[in-house]
Amino acid sequence: MPTLNIVLVEPQIPQNTGNVARTCAATGARLHLVEPMGFRVDDKKLKRAGLDYWYLLDITYYASWEEFCARNPGAQCFFFSTKARTRHSDVRYPADCYLVFGREDAGLPESLLLQHPERCVRLPMRGEARSLNLSNAVAVGVFEALRQWDYPALQWKGQLHNGRWEDAACDEGR
Repeated sequence: MPTLNIVLVEPQIPQNTGNVARTCAATGARLHLVEPMGFRVDDKKLKRAGLDYWYLLDITYYASWEEFCARNPGAQCFFFSTKARTRHSDVRYPADCYLVFGREDAGLPESLLLQHPERCVRLPMRGEARSLNLSNAVAVGVFEALRQWDYPALQWKGQLHNGRWEDAACDEGR
């Protein structure tokens, strides 16, 4: 089964990282945090945003981007940036790839983007908008990759708490 890897490079806002952690926990994606970060890992805001999903999380910490690269040789990275020229939905995400996101206030360094121009992707948005919230951008990227993989190992049918779908009225003809 393929593994999706999410990399946050120098995240600054604990609530965003907590929300990303919750997305990773709910989808089975691995989370990689590259320091320096703008908060401590024991920050209450970080834990609160992730709620009670921390036990489901596979998380790895790195002291720097260089350490991340050294510990993950050959990683197939896709760099999400507002500066990219390719839509995130126009690439094929291979199994075990890494979706890389930068700081909330600055994104990924342009020097890094220029080293991998064919792997830089952008979420389409209005020209007047600077960017999406980091945790929202991660969620869009995660679910595009998982959609391409047909949502491996994820539950795709929900269940009602106070009823049964089988008892629902048919909506045909509307």
